[in-house]
Amino acid sequence: MTTLLQDIRYAFRQLRQHPGFALTAILSLALGIGATVSVFSVIYGVLLHPFPYPDIDRIANLSIRDQNGNISDAGFSGQQLRELRNVHAFESISSWRLRFLGVTGGEIPDNARVFFGIGDTFPMLGVSPLLGRNLGPSDSPDGQEPQPVAVLHYRFWQRHFNGDPAIIGKTLELDHKRYTIVGVTRPNFTEGWGTDVYLPQEIGNPLGGGAMVKLRPGVSLAEADAEMQPLLDRYMHEHPLDFPKNAKVDIRLLTWEITRNMGSTLYLLFGAVAMLLTIGCSNVSILLLARGTARQHEFAVRSAVGAGSIRIVRQLLTESLILALTGATLGVLLASRLLVFITAWLPPRLFPPDVAIHINLPVLLFSVAVALLTTVFFGLVPALQMAKPEIGRVMQSSTKRAAGSVRGKRLHATLVAAQIALTLMLLTAAGAAIESFLHILRIPLGYAPHNVVSIGIPLRENTYQNWQARVNYFEQLRASIAVLPDVVSASISANTPPNSGWWERFDLLGKPSAAPDAQYAKFNLIDSDYFRTLQTPLLKGRTWTPAEIAHGAQLAIVNQAFARQFFSEGSILGHSLKLLDLRNDPGVLNAPGSDGWMQIIGVVADSINDGVDQPVRPAMFVPYSIQLWMGTQFLVRTRIAPDSLEYSVRRQIALVNPDQPAYGTIASLEKWIRDEPVWARGRLISALFAGFSILALILSAVGLYSVVSYSVAQRTNEFGIRIALGAQKSHVSKIVLASAGASVGIGIAAGLILSLGLSRLISSWIGTTTSHPLIIVSVSSLLVVVAIVACLAPAHRASSVDPMTALRCE
Repeated sequence: MTTLLQDIRYAFRQLRQHPGFALTAILSLALGIGATVSVFSVIYGVLLHPFPYPDIDRIANLSIRDQNGNISDAGFSGQQLRELRNVHAFESISSWRLRFLGVTGGEIPDNARVFFGIGDTFPMLGVSPLLGRNLGPSDSPDGQEPQPVAVLHYRFWQRHFNGDPAIIGKTLELDHKRYTIVGVTRPNFTEGWGTDVYLPQEIGNPLGGGAMVKLRPGVSLAEADAEMQPLLDRYMHEHPLDFPKNAKVDIRLLTWEITRNMGSTLYLLFGAVAMLLTIGCSNVSILLLARGTARQHEFAVRSAVGAGSIRIVRQLLTESLILALTGATLGVLLASRLLVFITAWLPPRLFPPDVAIHINLPVLLFSVAVALLTTVFFGLVPALQMAKPEIGRVMQSSTKRAAGSVRGKRLHATLVAAQIALTLMLLTAAGAAIESFLHILRIPLGYAPHNVVSIGIPLRENTYQNWQARVNYFEQLRASIAVLPDVVSASISANTPPNSGWWERFDLLGKPSAAPDAQYAKFNLIDSDYFRTLQTPLLKGRTWTPAEIAHGAQLAIVNQAFARQFFSEGSILGHSLKLLDLRNDPGVLNAPGSDGWMQIIGVVADSINDGVDQPVRPAMFVPYSIQLWMGTQFLVRTRIAPDSLEYSVRRQIALVNPDQPAYGTIASLEKWIRDEPVWARGRLISALFAGFSILALILSAVGLYSVVSYSVAQRTNEFGIRIALGAQKSHVSKIVLASAGASVGIGIAAGLILSLGLSRLISSWIGTTTSHPLIIVSVSSLLVVVAIVACLAPAHRASSVDPMTALRCE
């Protein structure tokens, strides 16, 4: 024990005497471990285990694929669902649907996202509640009204009831119907993607929503598809309007959607941090090899005075372990902080909002083990080489240091070249990701989203069933918001940018399409203030008046893209179009004559309407009163930060109708843009790649500096002799720079080969090419500049060697 304490004290003394070496090695390990553990923890939580359900590899969505390859949820009737329970491939099946209901009984109505499921849903998932019980089959008996009971999601329980531990048995009022609260889910319960409340559903006709199945053990997705297809064929024949034409069963695991949207992004990031861990470990290797070789004189002296090889090895092992354990500890702390940062930047619409993301223990242990093995191995290499030292030769070679071997120099050069190559790959990918994200930021939106919020207004079932009453109600709500002093304008829109409208088929009077099935444009229902609220210019003609909206005037406005594509000659004003597939769903009220010809009275400037990464699509706008849905949206432009007006807006809505909630949180259009998958994904990749690349660049520069400094230290006598014989300082500096040039050049060449060879793969994940000449030239030039800067200090030190001092030491 005494000897061990001596070794520990001596190790700490050595590290204190060389703080630069110790700090660099520790930070190299901490950065590599922290980045690797945090990113893989996100991969595990989001991709590999996003749902806390047992047998997750057997739980799937019963989806169908239309003839165009589009995947959608399959909605089955109650009778069909009863029949599907007899499919042998399914161990169990349940249906679900999502709706927004108003939380009534308070001063201002709140809004809840409600998941309706039959009694088999919770038993299929197999997750116990935090409080109370789950919903079960007895809560939704076949052929009877479901029981008035509810299970709260943990998030809603915390927000609406302040986490009341005595909540079981109390009531929740939704749309003036009272439900007894029987349970609270666990925090990471993810079914329903943001659901607030779970209610039992009657097996009625139709059910709507979708269906979820649990496959029997050993049954593959393909086998389940094959068994299910004949039933779907019969359902399509019996009810052709309920299913897409020629649909095919395409059962997909619950994790499929997440893997498709986020898989490439996270695996790409994991590849980046794996390279960062490699660079960090190689940096530690360089430092330990250089320091170990420089200590050969010390080892020889200790051997000469009686220290055994085992004692020297044990001493170096102690030093290496202290370095590794300190770096690993800091790495764990860094991972915990970095994990919070990455999680906050994940695209919210691409993964379940309640997914549990924690530090992954196996990856943590693996990363720490790699760091420990690297540190211990390369820390012991010099000691193992000195196990049987030629003491006389080492003592005579220098009073302070011994020259490194050719093998050692080659190993240093190889490690530096590998660092440079990996850093170049990271920089190239980061440059491509940043360029792609900047391209998205530079896209002209065609509207001004700053200080504009979207407010969703759902209607309760069986309310405002008269067309005129619904028009008047929407106008009353809009007017009540518009009178607020900090509101510039308020308008009505069925949909909001950057994904505004939906595709509708149409005809132009006098210009029939050669292929009517292909004549589509984005369609939106708006009021007369819509373009003023968004500050989108009206280029030609006019918009409609409030009086025209009040009686559902058959008028239309189109954008420039529409006019260019479908009416390239002359002015489109005065011409007419007809909507061919205007919806007639239950609860939708169409204005009289809405299926007739609509006169085009205006042309507006193009604005993004199909996502921020897509070109502007042809668009047509008609008065919102043409087709009234069971809800709408208001766009409100404010003079101040919109968040501060949320309570005032909800209060104004409640003045018109005390039972009228708004959808969830009132969100700004800027937030809608930031939540766009392509925008959020681009921000995540570019920010993290840039950060990891900068760290890799710093580590590579430190590694190169360490190698060159080590080389200069070993060649001090040589430089002294050269200077004594008349060599200029610039000549000595060139020798030092040239010694590093080969490693840097080989590393850049290898990095370019790897970047170009993997460019197609990386580009498919990032979304843009990584082989752009400007990106390659820029990152290569940056590496050369950083390499030169890293070598300047050692080169200056070499050129400043005092010949007399060097010769006297020799």
